[in-house]
Amino acid sequence: MPERYDLIVIGGGPAGYVGAIRAAQLGKKVACIERERVGGTCLNWGCIPSKSLLRNAELYQFMKNRSKDFGFKFEQLDFDWLTIIKRSRRVTDQLAGGIEFLFKKNKVQYLKGEAELADLHLVKVKQTNSETQLLESSHILVCSGVQPRPLPGLDFNGTTIISSKEAMVLPKRPNSIVIVGAGAIGVEFAYFFNAFGTDVTLVEMKSEVLPVEDSEISQALEKSFKRQGIQILTETKVERAQVNEKEIQVALVGKNNETINAEIVLVASGVEAVYPIGLTLDHDTGFIKVDECYQTEISGVYAAGDIIGPPWLAHVATYEAIQAVNGMFTDSQPKRVQNFPNCTYCQPQVASIGLTERAIKESGAKYRIGRFPFKGSGKALAVGESEGFVKIIFSENDGAVLGAHMIGSDVTELIAELGLAMTLEATFEEIDETIHAHPTLGEAIHEASLAAFQQAIHI
Repeated sequence: MPERYDLIVIGGGPAGYVGAIRAAQLGKKVACIERERVGGTCLNWGCIPSKSLLRNAELYQFMKNRSKDFGFKFEQLDFDWLTIIKRSRRVTDQLAGGIEFLFKKNKVQYLKGEAELADLHLVKVKQTNSETQLLESSHILVCSGVQPRPLPGLDFNGTTIISSKEAMVLPKRPNSIVIVGAGAIGVEFAYFFNAFGTDVTLVEMKSEVLPVEDSEISQALEKSFKRQGIQILTETKVERAQVNEKEIQVALVGKNNETINAEIVLVASGVEAVYPIGLTLDHDTGFIKVDECYQTEISGVYAAGDIIGPPWLAHVATYEAIQAVNGMFTDSQPKRVQNFPNCTYCQPQVASIGLTERAIKESGAKYRIGRFPFKGSGKALAVGESEGFVKIIFSENDGAVLGAHMIGSDVTELIAELGLAMTLEATFEEIDETIHAHPTLGEAIHEASLAAFQQAIHI
């Protein structure tokens, strides 16, 4: 007989494990099934290990290029590539163990294996030891996520044509790499490999790097990357790639028609759904379609996180899973995602929330823009991080924040203030009346707000 649960969660990533714990907090009997390791792609092969690698890159670049300005001297500075990789894996292992502890604390049954929707309310789990277990529940939450998508003619082989997963654990630093796709993943790896001396070519089919960001920010990042020595080819596609004995020959078409050679090609141009047998994907989107309560076309089967489509962000996945579970087991009406922060952790960092300037222009709304450069910030100058600026867009009619866009050191930490402002529907006046500590990088938000209404003091 199948074991009965109040909720079965398929997938243990930022949507799945959080949804499982939330249901357990509500007193429900919960099982969570994960085919690899709890934490999902984000913890094991994405958000967390990549930030560890990027931190190494930042420190190395500082010691190599900027330490003399701070009075430090290094002789024969070098790095140990394998130690850099191992450190990122240790961080991942520690956090994965933490989630397993949280499962035990909240009495969530954790199963490792492949899940299949065998019948209505019935889930078959083929465990890693090849045993099969049947689970039953009137509520099933699918959070199976996505995986890197290869391009035609650029099928992953794990060694010379790779995805972000293999890029995390390369056994040695490549001398050259072509990165296809200049979204957040491509941009972060471009910064990482370039920082350690790899010859990096970043190829993007659209007209700008980070094409979802405000154009002013994208253009500033492109200028910074070029100064760092990264070759950027926009409005360019990969026509074909030929793997030779020691290198890959990549033929490019578009704005840049040329052939370049590299040791490795990293494809970072998109993702595709990972879903259990028994569910079908929406023909138009390639992801699972859900209603306002996150329920699929099958009654009692819900889905949240990357599997239901963009934006493919861990914090969005977590929000969706909590909303779905609260909708199942409480009287609250689930909410769909509206405003969410985008963060890219290269150097300089990029962060944003809300509408871009081009989107506001297209809407016809009247708006005001305030900017403040970090070179005018006492704290930024003191810590040696004066590159970049804050840009905030306000409604001209009522002073509400329509969008915020930042580039510079630690802006991924600063963006939360604007997210809270938008959630609370704060206006220019309320940001103005909020005292920002001095000296902090956060003062740039205050100054940019003042600048939008011609009241800036320090510019």
